[in-house]
Amino acid sequence: MKTKYYLICVLLFAAYSSFSQDISFEDYNPKSTLVVPGKIIKKAKFPFIDVHGHQYRMPTQNLSPVVAAMDTLNMKIMVNLSGRTGDDLIQSVANINKNFPGRFVVFCNINFEGAGAEGWIEEKVAQLREDVKNGARGLKVYKSLGLRNTDVDGKRLAIDDPRLNPIWKTCGELGVPVLIHAADPKSFWDEFDGDNERWLELKTHPRRKRDANNPAPWEQIIQEQHNMFKAHPNTTFINAHMGWFANNLGHLGKLLDEMPNMNVGIGAIIAELGRQPRFAKAFFIKYQDRILFGKDSWKPNEFPTYFRVLESADEYFPYHKKYHAFWPMYGLDLPDEVLKKVYYKNALRIVPGLDKSLFPN
Repeated sequence: MKTKYYLICVLLFAAYSSFSQDISFEDYNPKSTLVVPGKIIKKAKFPFIDVHGHQYRMPTQNLSPVVAAMDTLNMKIMVNLSGRTGDDLIQSVANINKNFPGRFVVFCNINFEGAGAEGWIEEKVAQLREDVKNGARGLKVYKSLGLRNTDVDGKRLAIDDPRLNPIWKTCGELGVPVLIHAADPKSFWDEFDGDNERWLELKTHPRRKRDANNPAPWEQIIQEQHNMFKAHPNTTFINAHMGWFANNLGHLGKLLDEMPNMNVGIGAIIAELGRQPRFAKAFFIKYQDRILFGKDSWKPNEFPTYFRVLESADEYFPYHKKYHAFWPMYGLDLPDEVLKKVYYKNALRIVPGLDKSLFPN
C-alpha cells in the first residue's frame, strides 16, 4: 500500500511539475521579488486637464459619478472629444452648463465619408462653424480618416486630400485646435511573429492586425498627416498618442522642430515613456511647451500609472495592462514647472474658453 501511495505521489508531482513548466507566454506573469522604494500616486500633484477624454453619452448622462471620480484624481477639466455635432453637441453643452459648468468642454466631430460630393465641403464647413458657435472648443478627428473613410467614388480618403483643406483652414480662422488620431502603432502593420513587440496585444486582440498595405502602408498614412500639418501652419494641431513616435523620441523631436503648429498628447503611450525615463525626461524638458496630458479611455484606476511615471523617481513598477507593456515602468521625476505645463498650462493656452480660475498661476 505504501509503495502504491508513493507511486501516486510521484506521478502527481511529475504532472504538476510538467504543468508548471509548460505555460504559455500569455499566462507567464511573474510577481517581481525586487524590493525598492516607491509608492502608488493616486492623485496628481497639480490639478490637471485631460485633453483626451471620451464620454459618449454626455447629452443625457448623469455626470455626477464622473465628476466624483475626477475629484479623486485632481482632474479639474475633461475635454470630451466625442461631442459629435448638431443637436447632440448642443445637448451636451447644455448638460454641462446646467450641472457642472467649467468642468467639461466638448470637441465636435465630422463624418468624412463621401467627401467630394457636390456641396459636401460647404455643408461640413457650415456645420463646423455652427458647432463652434454652439460651444465646441475644437475638432476631434478619429482614425477612420486615413483608414476607413472613402470619398464619393469609394476610394480611400487620404488625410491630406486637398478637398478637406477648407476644414483645417476654418479651424485656424476660428481659433480652435484640431486633435487628430491617425493610424495605429506601426507594429500592427508589421509581421506577426516573435520579433513583433506587440505580439501579445495582437494575439489577444487579433482584429488590430493589418497587412502591410491595409489600407495603405503605415508610413504613408503618417506622412499624409504631416503633409496636412505643414499645409496649414495657421491651424493648431494636437497629435494624439504622440503621433505613434513615443518609441522614437529623437525622430519626434525633429518633427516638432519642423512643424511648430504640432503639439502632442500622451494618451495611451505612457508605457513607452516609462521604459526610457532619462531620455523621456530630457525630451519633456526640451519640448515642455508642446506636450499635453491625455488619457484616452475613461478608466480612473489607470490614471495612477500616468502620475507615477510623470511625477516620481520610482523604479521598476508595473504597468496596468500586460498586453500593452510586459516591461516595468520607471518614473521621469519631472520638474514642477514642466509638470504644470503638461498638466494644465499648455491646454489652457491651446484650447479656448477653459476656466483658468481652477488652476494655480
